[in-house]
Amino acid sequence: MNDEVLISDEEFKLSMRHLAGAVSVVTIGEGQERTGFTATSVSSFSADRPSVLVSINRASSSWPAFERYGSFCVNVLAADQQDVAQSFSGTDGRKGAERYDGFGWYRLKTGAAVLDKALTALDCKLDAAFHHHSHAILIGHICAMEIRHGIGPLLYWRGGYHELPLAAQRS
Repeated sequence: MNDEVLISDEEFKLSMRHLAGAVSVVTIGEGQERTGFTATSVSSFSADRPSVLVSINRASSSWPAFERYGSFCVNVLAADQQDVAQSFSGTDGRKGAERYDGFGWYRLKTGAAVLDKALTALDCKLDAAFHHHSHAILIGHICAMEIRHGIGPLLYWRGGYHELPLAAQRS
């Protein structure tokens, strides 16, 4: 008999809603092939060769762009950028390049789209992708970055967006 206790997808999702996370928009592609998604599954990986981890569902419309372009930008959103998070989450019906409309963009080293006034932008080359069930874990080598000062992060917790109280922020 197997001692392993299995939990349902719904139980897992409910538990994960208790993890507060910084909200990022990951951008990939060029021109009308631009796409991207809102993510809280971004983490630092290594300072030795500056890199980050990003998780993506391989059923996502953005997944083929990673394979095609090999570069992406993690735009960590500032507290005043909830509208960007909502656009890239797809909840308003926008898809692909439409998600970029109404926001300022520029490019750094790799050519991936960098959000104007992001809290921080990490311009990455894809180093590796590991498949695990429905998702891929991506490792991106950071080729260039920018930081915005004077504002806190946009956080996602318990199914909603939140700001970090000013008393908790450091310069």
